[in-house]
Amino acid sequence: MIAVLGLVVGVVIGLLLAPDVPEWAQPYLPIAVVAALDAVFGALRAFLDGIFDDKVFVVSFVSNVLIAALIVYLGDQLGVGSQLSTGVVVVLGIRIFTNMAAIRRHVFRA
Repeated sequence: MIAVLGLVVGVVIGLLLAPDVPEWAQPYLPIAVVAALDAVFGALRAFLDGIFDDKVFVVSFVSNVLIAALIVYLGDQLGVGSQLSTGVVVVLGIRIFTNMAAIRRHVFRA
């Protein structure tokens, strides 16, 4: 319940303050959000399966975001940033949809 309350408060503060994202971080933010969503849906799946571990979640969350941002950064340095960004989004998108399918099966018993 505390996490949900924190999420709601964070969204409200973000909407009220409307912070600007620095220009250097703009290519990395969408990829970091998708990587964070992958970790969150993986944690939800683990929770429903009864194997959730908070330490694993934190490490997964941080490492997903850092690795995804690093891949996009390396792609930018090599001049193929958009291709690597697309690759990261596709891989993480597949993982998100796989986790959501497992969550759906668990919740709806289907």
